[in-house]
Amino acid sequence: MRQLAILLCALVVTAGVGRADGLIPDDVADAMRAADVVILGEIHDNPQHHIVQKEALEIINPSAVVWEMVTEEGAQRLAQKAATNPEELDRILKWAEMGWPSLSMYYPVFQATDAPVYGAMVPRAAARAAMERGAATALGADAARYGLTVPLSAADQAEREADQLAAHCDALPQEALPQMVAIQRLRDAVLTRSILRADDETGGPIAVITGNGHARKDRGIPTFTSRLRPGLKVFVLGQSEDGAISGEFDAVIDSPSVEREDPCLAFQTQN
Repeated sequence: MRQLAILLCALVVTAGVGRADGLIPDDVADAMRAADVVILGEIHDNPQHHIVQKEALEIINPSAVVWEMVTEEGAQRLAQKAATNPEELDRILKWAEMGWPSLSMYYPVFQATDAPVYGAMVPRAAARAAMERGAATALGADAARYGLTVPLSAADQAEREADQLAAHCDALPQEALPQMVAIQRLRDAVLTRSILRADDETGGPIAVITGNGHARKDRGIPTFTSRLRPGLKVFVLGQSEDGAISGEFDAVIDSPSVEREDPCLAFQTQN
């Protein structure tokens, strides 16, 4: 049933009347303009997904942009020294050190608005703490507020662990799966915290650049915002490849898949 809902959503978007110069249909653009928070999902290494995000930011004209790929420290450095070219932005954000796909794909998204950047990337030290002691410990005093002290239901936990196992080519040991789920929950919470802070400080609307897994309505950021600030009107755009996507979204825009190396080869090499 969930996959059918996703397919229907994608069909609605595909059938919508698009703007003459863009990839986002008019009905989706209108929904974005009406929202307080617009979460723009992506597959990180698909260039067309970033073209869609650039167009979305131009439509939304946000008062702030929350980035999964930027740390709080990186956002603070960027606020102190604006970047005028990709190389300078790379140095300010230490992008190359973070392991994300090439900044050249993201640079047009950064250029689409002069709204302040809010960093929501979980630092490596916090991610390690989440693996060792749980997501609640890594988030500190905010853990209870964000629900990280409450275990997931057995069914939800099992489903998320299965997704993590599949995402890592069935190569993770079973004992590592709860830790991977904990890190994902921590990242969702940190993204949400940055969104709420940006809303408090700027008044919105807020745009969010993040992966589809954090964007999805049934599991990611929206489950936190609906509990912590139910008055916020949140719109979630997912971006699929060749019609494939997991999760629930308000709209889905499809793009062709890109050629990439088999990610499972890395796990085979380790064995």
